[in-house]
Amino acid sequence: MTTIIRALAAATALCSAAALAIPEGPAYPSAAWTEREAANFSTVTQAPQEELGNPAFLQRLGAQSLDNISSLTARDLADPSWVLASSTPVDELLAAVADPASLSGTLLQVLQQVAADPGSGVSLSLNSPLTPLCASYAFQCDGDPFRFPQAAGPDGSTFYGGAAVVTPVVFYDSGCARLNGQVWQPRNLPAGTTLPGIVIQNGSVEAPQVAYWWAAQLLVQSGYVVLSFDPRGQGRSDQETPSGGQGTNINPSVFWTGLVDAIDFFRSSPASPYPNNAPCAGDYPTKVTASNPAHAAIDPQRLGIVGHSLGAIGVSIVQGYGAPGADPWPGKLDKTNPVKVAVAWDGLLAPDATQIGGAAGGGVLTLLQQLPLTEQAYAAFVQLVITRGAPVFAPRVPSMGQSSEYGLVPTPFLVPPDPEMHKVGFDAWESAGVPSYELTIQGSTHYEWSLVPTFPASSWCPDTSSGACAGGWGQPMAQYYTLAWLDRWLKNPGETGYDDADTRLLDDGGPQGAAKMSFYFRSARSYPDRQGVEQLCQDIRAGCAAAASASSSSSSGGGSGSSSGGSPASNPEVDPSGSSGGGAFAPWLLPLLAGAGWTRRWRRQEPMRL
Repeated sequence: MTTIIRALAAATALCSAAALAIPEGPAYPSAAWTEREAANFSTVTQAPQEELGNPAFLQRLGAQSLDNISSLTARDLADPSWVLASSTPVDELLAAVADPASLSGTLLQVLQQVAADPGSGVSLSLNSPLTPLCASYAFQCDGDPFRFPQAAGPDGSTFYGGAAVVTPVVFYDSGCARLNGQVWQPRNLPAGTTLPGIVIQNGSVEAPQVAYWWAAQLLVQSGYVVLSFDPRGQGRSDQETPSGGQGTNINPSVFWTGLVDAIDFFRSSPASPYPNNAPCAGDYPTKVTASNPAHAAIDPQRLGIVGHSLGAIGVSIVQGYGAPGADPWPGKLDKTNPVKVAVAWDGLLAPDATQIGGAAGGGVLTLLQQLPLTEQAYAAFVQLVITRGAPVFAPRVPSMGQSSEYGLVPTPFLVPPDPEMHKVGFDAWESAGVPSYELTIQGSTHYEWSLVPTFPASSWCPDTSSGACAGGWGQPMAQYYTLAWLDRWLKNPGETGYDDADTRLLDDGGPQGAAKMSFYFRSARSYPDRQGVEQLCQDIRAGCAAAASASSSSSSGGGSGSSSGGSPASNPEVDPSGSSGGGAFAPWLLPLLAGAGWTRRWRRQEPMRL
């Protein structure tokens, strides 16, 4: 009887919220709809207008770009094996120059090697001052120019001198390409203190690790140890392996295999050195980092992964190794998958799906995707170019997807898009009984997360008066929910962010809440809060508070949520005792009870951190 009462209360809440459900007015087609869309689309011009119109921003960008070009040049002069003319014999000879006594012996050895294998003397690296793209970390490859040590401001010299210890690292991936990264940890950490760890993975093409230093700084200031790195073919990592294996979009698999390598490095220590360095030791004269310099500060039981774009695809895949029916964990230091939580910035990929958040969005493409031929062509493109060779994976850990409205190539909407389009990943997680959260930022593009100067995005640097980028639209929202989700699943009692993580995630009326979420695409959540109450809402802008109030008033400890559109049958409400509630109609109850079973199954597989 209690279950039925709770179901009736939830159904009442659903009906009261339905009038606010996405798609919201004005009606289409109409002049009012077109006017609203024009205003919404204009948001994507905010960032470039602000940056190009701000002399302080342009001066800082120019100065930092020159510094970054200088540092790249210094690296390549000190170790020419990073640049185009390098090959293994040349590297050996250059290393021997520093020791004249060994030069003649090395020369003889090289000549014998080339005689036995002529190809070894002419094999050339594809590394150059221009490849990988953004190796310079300059201009549009600079990211936020106020987040470098050379900048005099709160995100520059103040941060690096007072808040954090940042250590450059170089380590080999499993194909012996050198990966460039940074390990970030809080400064003056008390002895014996251990913190949760996060590995951040770039997006592809013009997205070096510096474009995501906003996240590294946010996390280290919030009590995390962080690894940021350039995957193979990105930034200042190798374009290819010694045997010619490529990186970046030429070989998208590096965004999951390389992420596993990065996790291995992050979890390495002097007692358990990073395993790829030894077998790759003869390939380059470059000095690599034997193990994570911040290993003593990391709690090995608390690991999260975060990624953008193709990096988000990698995150979606890597979190799912070891799930029932999935491929086993391929790492070399852990027997099982150590990842406990994931955040996918544009966006969360479901198994066997081709919709990846809002990355491919934009009005023209959305219109074309409604045609059967172009929809099939897009699906084939994703499977052949973006996810080819992907392993078998499944939802396994709590995962958040953040999506953009206008995607990689922003164009205005000509017709209303499918409001459920961005929830494909969310639906897969919910169906598997694994906690999930999906949000779409209103008026956003794919570049809300990779801060590429002058690229179309909503405001992210409107005020530089403090010597840092302050304010903005999409960026503060991305920061807010990323941190809240990680805090919910990784923080321990007594640590900053533990007590109020749920409050932040459920603050729909707050400055980063429902008002900033898309009125085209539904944002949703399905996860248990620290009290064990299921926070279920299929359309956050529709108003989840009413459903939560009705549910809690009918029975203490019940679930909460509202559903506007979508399938009510896929929305389990589970209380800590395992009882379930649902809608007002009897056909809802069986799927909801099945949903409770899914959630209990997840809780058996992964211990819940309340």
